[in-house]
This record gives sequence, structure tokens and C-alpha cells, in this order.
Amino acid sequence: MTDAGTRTAPVRRRAVRPVPAGAVIASVALVELSSGITQGFLSPLLKGLTDTLKVTAADLNWISIANLLASVAFTPVLARMGDLYGHRRLLRWNLAIVLAGSVLVGLSRSFPMLLAGQILQGAFAGFFPLLVGILRNRPDGGDGESRRGISLMVAALIGGLSLGLLSSGFIASTVDSPTAALWVPAIGASLALAVTWPLLPESDDRPGGSVDWTGAVLLSLGLVALMLALGLGGTPGWEWTSTRTLATLIGGVFLTALWVLVELRTAAPMIDVRMFRRRNVVVVSVVTLTFSFCMIGLQVAHSVFLGTSPAETGYGFGYDPIAIGLGLLPNLLAMALGALAAPAVAARISDRLTLVTGSGLMAVGYVIALAAHASAPVFLFGTALAGLGSGFLQHSTRTLAVESVPHDRTSVGSGINELLINVGGSLGAAAVLTVFAGHTPAGHTLPDLGAYTTSWVVCVVISLVGGAASLLYRTPSKDHQ
Repeated sequence: MTDAGTRTAPVRRRAVRPVPAGAVIASVALVELSSGITQGFLSPLLKGLTDTLKVTAADLNWISIANLLASVAFTPVLARMGDLYGHRRLLRWNLAIVLAGSVLVGLSRSFPMLLAGQILQGAFAGFFPLLVGILRNRPDGGDGESRRGISLMVAALIGGLSLGLLSSGFIASTVDSPTAALWVPAIGASLALAVTWPLLPESDDRPGGSVDWTGAVLLSLGLVALMLALGLGGTPGWEWTSTRTLATLIGGVFLTALWVLVELRTAAPMIDVRMFRRRNVVVVSVVTLTFSFCMIGLQVAHSVFLGTSPAETGYGFGYDPIAIGLGLLPNLLAMALGALAAPAVAARISDRLTLVTGSGLMAVGYVIALAAHASAPVFLFGTALAGLGSGFLQHSTRTLAVESVPHDRTSVGSGINELLINVGGSLGAAAVLTVFAGHTPAGHTLPDLGAYTTSWVVCVVISLVGGAASLLYRTPSKDHQ
């Protein structure tokens, strides 16, 4: 996603040991599987954590927000360093950071400690761009192989989400200790690190240059400030007209604008902002923000909804932890199916119509959830439709982002897309947090039904915006691919 005029340093090639393609694919899938476990294990536990950690359902959205804000900070730096110093080398450090966060989560007996572990676990966002760099820079790699590899990686990621939520739900339902399931991600990260350390090959392409630390710091601080202001805006102490909220919001806008100016004047920027002059880059970016807003924003909400007893609040299904995991499974399985089917669907109907179809399926799924939230089978069917659509979009946006950059910037191109997924998810989680806080009566830990209906309506609208933006995508001519 670099501008044609951007200067790049000569590429240095290193001799690398041959690694069987099967071993590479298996290792890549295992890392993404561990990433999915790290992202999915908490869902069945959230309802129980309101009592164990003595927090409200609205407070639990901070788990997603803290994790995603950390991902925003980690992703561009890890992706750029991977392109410069070796994707395998950075992936090893990346896995070690996530493992450290997972151990901290396992030891957590307080909400602040859990948040600290989640912040370190946010480094998982670096996995995908580093793995794409390894795949795309293999001697026999190409765009066709990259598309298939990305499809498999997304499917493995979603498989990890399913495995994480089912295993943690099972442990929570069968073990007396309410925090025993918090060790699930540490097991996944340990296995991924041990297996992939000797198997994954190092990239042979190494461009010259250095990390744009000024750009990285400005971008991270600017986005974190914006997410904080939007996430806390409207809550007690953070009223929209308060000095704290306005200062944080204005500061975030200022730092982000300053980052743009710095990147335009930097010979080797962290992210080449000139790429956003291109129509397709803007379209893919908008679609990425819209689907991640809904997919991640509703993650906590749906878990709590499934576990809430109708006798207690008048809504929900009263599922126990393992039943919550099973209830989330239709969405995840459909998501994996969408990711695996997306390459064939795009080859048949075009990338643009795949984007439109994905957004449309998400909108229909949330309409069904809104209209039939009292019926478990129909509600779960709606979440499955939304999952199928987001599976299409997860594959398509990641593929189109990677194919628009040269090989020596593969991780940066993928990292930008992962960054946008995290930004969209942060916005979604922040929006749901604000809605939940506004619909939680004083002295209660659970919101009223209006919190959910409002969230579903918002996601229907956001999905339709993504579908409308998708119509503007244009298939590049062969001369410009």
C-alpha cells in the first residue's frame, strides 16, 4: 500500500534453509490457532466474572477495549520490524509477549491484573502480518498461494476462537475454581512457541532502512487518546462536555494529524499515508472498520446475553459457561466457512460483490437478532448469518490489503489492515460500552434489554454503510496490479 513514488532501500537477500511447505502451513495455522484461543477463551467466563471480580457488565467491555488499544500500539511496530529484521525473529518475540500476558491473566485475581494481562496479550495482533510476510516471501509463493494461505489462516484463527471458548467453558463448568479457565491461553501460546520455533523459515527478503519510531509513537498515542475519549465519553466523570473528555479527544485528533504531517515528510514512514489517495484502499479500509466494529463490538454483549437468565432481567437464555460456548459456535463456524469459501466466491462473482455480499449478510443477521432475540434457534441463526458475512469480509479485506503492496512491505500492508480491524473493534467496543452504561440502572450489574436492541440497530446501520462503500470498489487492471 505504498505510493509509486515512495523510495525504498535495496532489498538484501539471505540464504535460508529449506522448510517443507506442509511444515510451514501447519506452523502458520498453529500460531493463528493460538491467537484465536487467546481472543476467544474469555467469552464463556464473562458473566461469571461479574461476580468473581465484582464488576458490572459494562465494565467488562474494558477487557476488549484494553486489549484492542494495546493491539493498535503493537501492530504497526511489529509489522514494520518484521519486514526490516525478519518475520520469524519478530514472531518469536511476539509469541513470548503474548505468553507473558497469558501467564499474568492466569494468575489474575483482580480486575486490574486481568486488564494488565490483556494488554500484553494484545500483541497477538502482530501474528497475522508477520505470518503473511513469511508466506508471501517464500520462493514459491505468489498471490494465488497467498490467498489460499490467508484463507487457511483466518479459518485457523476462527477455529482457535471456537476451541478457546469451548475449552474454557468446559473447565469453568467442571472445575470448582472460578479462575481455572484463565490458564487456557497460556497453554495455546506455549504450544505455538515450542512447535514453531524450529520449523518456521526466516524471510529471505530484507529491505534496508529503520523503524520510524516517531511515527509509531505519534500514531499509537493519537489512536489510544481517541479510543479513550470515545470509549468513556458519556460515562460518570467523562461527560461529553467535561474538560477531561474534550482534552483527550482534541489531543487525540491533534496527535493523529501531527502523525500524518510527519509521515508525509519521512523518507521511510511507518505507514505511507499517500496510499489513502487511492479509491480501493479507502474502500477496503472503510469495509474493514465497519465489519470489525460489529464483529468485535458485540463480542462481550452476545456472551453476556446468552448467559443472562430471563427470570432475572426478562431477556437472555440463562446458559451456563459451556452452553454459552456452544451458543457462540454457530457464529464462529459460519465465519470459518465464509473465510474458506471466500477465494472461490471472489473468483466467481468478483472481489467487489464478495464485499457487498459479506456486508449484506451481516446486516440481515443483526436484523434477525433484533427481531427474534426471544427465540434461541432463530437468534443463533441470525448470529450465524452475521458470522458468514464477516468471514467473507475477514478474508477479502486482508487479501486485498496484502496484494496492494510490494513484497518487501508485505507485513506493513497486512499490519495496516490488522490495525484498522483493531481500531474498528475498539470503536465498536467503546460504542457498546457507552450504550450499556447508559442502560444499566444504578445498583445493578446487568443492563436492560434496550442496551442490546440499540446495539443491534447500530450494527445493522454500520453494516449497510460497509455494503454501500463496497459498491465503490473497482477491480484493478492487470497493468496496475
